[in-house]
Amino acid sequence: MATAEAQLSWFDSGVNLFCRQFTGIEQHIWQRAQHAGVSGMLLIGSDISESQQNQQFCITHPQCYTTAGVHPHQAGLVTHDWLAQLSQLLTQPSVVAVGECGLDFNRDFSPRPAQQQVFASQLQLAKQQQKPLYLHERDAFPTQLAMLTEQHINHGVAHCFTGDTAQLKAYLDLGLYIGITGWICDERRSQSLQQAIEYLPLDRLLLETDAPYLLPRTIKPRPKYNEPALLPAIAEHICHLKNISMQQLAAASVANSHKLFNTGAPYVA
Repeated sequence: MATAEAQLSWFDSGVNLFCRQFTGIEQHIWQRAQHAGVSGMLLIGSDISESQQNQQFCITHPQCYTTAGVHPHQAGLVTHDWLAQLSQLLTQPSVVAVGECGLDFNRDFSPRPAQQQVFASQLQLAKQQQKPLYLHERDAFPTQLAMLTEQHINHGVAHCFTGDTAQLKAYLDLGLYIGITGWICDERRSQSLQQAIEYLPLDRLLLETDAPYLLPRTIKPRPKYNEPALLPAIAEHICHLKNISMQQLAAASVANSHKLFNTGAPYVA
């Protein structure tokens, strides 16, 4: 990135730090992110174990935060005391959201009734704990929207949003933020999202890599995997689509992240 852009501060609102691709280089990934101007990160917990691992990392990295929850892929594997363990995790200062949780009817790695039961429990827990939700949805929008509406959910983010304008507006109407990833850079499958982003207000937009997944196709030559250090490349593409400056996007997305996740540590981009 250009020098002026590299001096901007960013917040990556979605990092799978303890994934297979980053095994043994987690600290290196964090250092590379800081060098690229990514001054804060939200780690994603997909099950209780990963959430605990993330929380331990955050203890020694005060600009890192984590979600804690059970992904729909893992819903069929929960133990009898998973909800108690999750409740305990949510008392930790670095644990700022419930999730990644939701419904995934595309792969159905867990039975749909189990997905819905585990999701409903996390919706109720988030309301009890007054924590935002970190939401996953794939091929399950009508059911997920109905559950969110029934529970009067208005505090959270649609993580890795890849939907269309109607879905975007439905989430906005609930009061949710929208997480935009490198999917927006994929000319093969992002047409609906590129049209929808016109209707996304800056004060509801979060930036995330979902690293190591969703490597932006605009980056040439292509690296082995996506990482938080590449967040400015996603930002650049969004700025082109919305006709705004990198400074505007950095300031808004960082402020939104700290406001939603109540980190108590806002900083100026």
